[in-house]
Amino acid sequence: MMIPGWKSRYKEILREFHYNEKKDIDSAVLLDSLIGKENHIEKISNLIQNQNVFIIGAGPSLSNAIPVLQKFKKTVKIAADSAVKPLMDNGIKPDIIVTDLDGDEKTFKRIGRSKVFFVVHAHGDNISKLNLIEFFKNCIGTTQGKPFGKIQNFGGFTDGDRAVFLASYFKAKKIILFGMDFGNRIGKFSNTKLSDRTIKLKKLEKGKSLLEWLALKTKSDLFTTSNPITGFKKIQYQNLDIIIT
Repeated sequence: MMIPGWKSRYKEILREFHYNEKKDIDSAVLLDSLIGKENHIEKISNLIQNQNVFIIGAGPSLSNAIPVLQKFKKTVKIAADSAVKPLMDNGIKPDIIVTDLDGDEKTFKRIGRSKVFFVVHAHGDNISKLNLIEFFKNCIGTTQGKPFGKIQNFGGFTDGDRAVFLASYFKAKKIILFGMDFGNRIGKFSNTKLSDRTIKLKKLEKGKSLLEWLALKTKSDLFTTSNPITGFKKIQYQNLDIIIT
């Protein structure tokens, strides 16, 4: 079941970014055919529901966040695509990875057979990459359109905000953002070519607006250690112990 109102948000995305809905559908159909029969929804729900959840993006503030994240070994961590490699390089293994497969393939393959859950998103521009899921033991497929078969729609647009929508969908108690800056700078860990900078910033702006929309609907308590987002309480690293108790 989609979050109420998402269909209108998706239509906005198609219009604003000139995406082809048929290509999104074709990609989702292919992903559905590639995903195994095992249903991981209940496992992800048990991992997230009523828990404190860290959402980790690849924004400029990730470098400062990593030493902090290393201290919270038991807290559930959901990483967005490009944040995975720097996290793994620093001994931080996410519980869930939300990705459209733009991240570091070597890192994905290295941890793909572990207990990590991969939430793989299908869209019109990543059809050629979907075969990468053969390396993932635990995989769920998502789409921005109508869910079907084994393909889910939890809401969201970019990897980062989709991770927040995911945590909210499965009723996280508190959601705390790291490296989710949504500013006019692109983090050094983000896999973005110079020529794609303008569209990347536009996507980040859209992602932020969707999180502000989600903040009006979710029952999870929302916090950010990064740039301010309407509906999210701004907190400092030194106050994290208080927030997640």
